[in-house]
Amino acid sequence: MVFAPGPVFTNILLADEINRTPPKTQSALLEAMQEHRVTVQGRTYQLDEPFYVFATQNPIELEGTYPLPEAQLDRFMFHIVIEHPPEHEEMEVVRTTTITNNPEYSTR
Repeated sequence: MVFAPGPVFTNILLADEINRTPPKTQSALLEAMQEHRVTVQGRTYQLDEPFYVFATQNPIELEGTYPLPEAQLDRFMFHIVIEHPPEHEEMEVVRTTTITNNPEYSTR
């Protein structure tokens, strides 16, 4: 069997909704963040430098989320909380970013 490096073998990793991943996945990501290496089937592979992780997470009260371990939280340089905007601001975002016409597509 030949090893094929996966998405973690990058310089910048985006982990979307990180707290929806099961504990086994979080553990693997923690190894990558702490040690800058991953272990696959007993073999260890170094990650290229620099290695940065940008992650988003959902509020912990949402169903299907897991709390992140303290060791993982310590690996992040910033923790930015973005509140849901008020309804009038949300509607302004929709109004200014949503197209109102249907573009024509070529079927060629």
